[in-house]
Amino acid sequence: MKLNRILSAVLGVAALFATAQENTNQSLFRQLGQELPTPNVYRNGAGAPGHEYYQQKADYRMQIHLNDEEQRVDGKEEITYTNNSPDPLEYLWLQLDQNMRAPSSMTNQIAKPQLYSDGRVSDIRHLFWNFPGGFHIEKVGTDSTDIPYTIVNTMMRLDLDKPLQSGESITFNVDWWYLINDRMKLGGRSGYEYFEEEDNYIYTLAQFFPRMAVYNDVDGWQNKQFLGSGEFTLPFGDYEVELTVPADHIVAATGTLMNEDEVLTSKQLELLKVAADNKETPTIIISQEEAIANEKEKTSKEKTWVFHAENVRDFAFASSRKFIWDAMGVDINGRTVMAMSYYPKEGNPLWEEYSTRAVATTLEVYSKHTIDYPYEKAISVHTDRIGMEYPMICFNGYRPHADGTYSDATKYGLISVVIHEVGHNFFPMIVNSDERQWTWMDEGLNTFMQYLAEQEFEENYPSRRGPAASIVPYMEGDVAGMMPIMTNSESILQFGNNAYGKPATALNILRETILGPELFDYAFKVYAERWAFKHPTPADFFRTMEDASAVDLDWFWRGWFYTTNHVDISITDFEAQKVEMENGSELHLVQLTFENQGGLVMPVILKFTLEDGTTVDMRMPAEIWLKSEKSFKKVFTFSQEVERVELDPNLETADTDRSDNYWPSQEKKGTFLSRMFGGS
Repeated sequence: MKLNRILSAVLGVAALFATAQENTNQSLFRQLGQELPTPNVYRNGAGAPGHEYYQQKADYRMQIHLNDEEQRVDGKEEITYTNNSPDPLEYLWLQLDQNMRAPSSMTNQIAKPQLYSDGRVSDIRHLFWNFPGGFHIEKVGTDSTDIPYTIVNTMMRLDLDKPLQSGESITFNVDWWYLINDRMKLGGRSGYEYFEEEDNYIYTLAQFFPRMAVYNDVDGWQNKQFLGSGEFTLPFGDYEVELTVPADHIVAATGTLMNEDEVLTSKQLELLKVAADNKETPTIIISQEEAIANEKEKTSKEKTWVFHAENVRDFAFASSRKFIWDAMGVDINGRTVMAMSYYPKEGNPLWEEYSTRAVATTLEVYSKHTIDYPYEKAISVHTDRIGMEYPMICFNGYRPHADGTYSDATKYGLISVVIHEVGHNFFPMIVNSDERQWTWMDEGLNTFMQYLAEQEFEENYPSRRGPAASIVPYMEGDVAGMMPIMTNSESILQFGNNAYGKPATALNILRETILGPELFDYAFKVYAERWAFKHPTPADFFRTMEDASAVDLDWFWRGWFYTTNHVDISITDFEAQKVEMENGSELHLVQLTFENQGGLVMPVILKFTLEDGTTVDMRMPAEIWLKSEKSFKKVFTFSQEVERVELDPNLETADTDRSDNYWPSQEKKGTFLSRMFGGS
């Protein structure tokens, strides 16, 4: 029989049995037109800031006093708020995040402690919450008059006597104080840790001052209440901060230290210069021996540290007499950035070995994939049971045993949390997404970048998130316990998997399997450059990635970000025919039938093993499912018989059931790990 007649017959059968779409309006490849906002003068259809894009500015001058005897912070701040929007503003909104710690807070009211059968109670602290937390506002006003204000849980509205017109600024003062929480007992992103043995504290303080909320073209005022999960959305501005602390404390903070000659010794200043030049290993600025001596005696005297920061969205600091301090220079495109770590003796030897090195790797890798790190330093501060990020400074957990020993899990836990939290300098401290609304835009993008940095830190680094196979246990779970990635931060179920793991895996698949590293990296860098020091939305990210790659990705965003579908593609039929060619050679035709059982369309990646043992790899883009989204047939040609077929052989697509990824079929394995390795 002639080859062309065989091919016509086979292709005719394939067309006859192809699955047609019953409702084209529900196509998995339909565009995201209805889901995304209409482009306008503020945000254009390419995903870039429009020609009339604007953002507000909030500048702060603060005098902060840390009371080490009462664990209390007192503050006076002067805020200059500039209205760059086209709208007159009748009132201003400020965030009072510490108010979530008040006994009557909404956070406590909506907590759901559960009683277990053995008598234990989950999250029992909310049943007996008596910590008098929250801001105590003593004064709000200008130099000449008070400004009426209304506190609504974690938000404060300032009622202006006349609207703040476009282009105008207002300067006002807020005086306040609050009691610092013991984060070891009460939890929280910041607070203090008490060391009973020597009666000392480590303070890691953030959200410690009333902060301006964001006003923009998308939501107007972003004044959603802070309940605990949805983090912080803040405008950029300049900071002048005076921090008065015990004279024997060492302070790490956002910004440039302006009075280093007054608060640091000549030896420390000289060692900092050595550290800047030494880009291979960290230099010890304050040794463990010096830190131990410092923590043995207390002084009643105080010292003021002065910091200045430009174009940052927040300010945080750490203060303690227990700190060891090391630093090293990092070359960022010809500019030296200081990587630093502050930690107590309880963190050694783990911290001295790994923390600052992890900071340096993060700055190098993230700068390569986004923008050059713009600030002068990045700091990792040791705490216990926490990981949290702020401009130029972050608080990180993981501590060795009391005898200094630690497991591999603790080692890699430290390195990963440092990379993750330092990485947040880029997302969202620079590429300033709305964390109160979309957790995935900072956590997901950052977790994806964390994976890239981990793999550069060490060969075969045991990354927890990133590879497609890592998300399978979540994706194959009960959808009743899931929400789409595109869900408000406070409504997310399985927070870690939804906001960190799934979007990070999706982006890794997009990079490695769908676009390829070269095309993905270019588009991702364009996104970072477009939205550095601005306020992007999900639509801006989706549109930029398509605009810069020339690849229609609406099917990908829809499936991975807007649904709880999973990937489960199966080989359901195998047919083979042998064809004699006119030259006497034989051609082997193989027709495979594929079914989409999970709902997510994905590229089809195949590995054919031929009778002589050689293998042939074939890759088909996700568009192979166009007009046949439930199943399709396809013919492949070979010069010899096919002995074996494997679908997704490299575990690239997060396929949740690999038992049907083979011909001949294989028994379904009992555990995920056995399925990961193809039943071998």
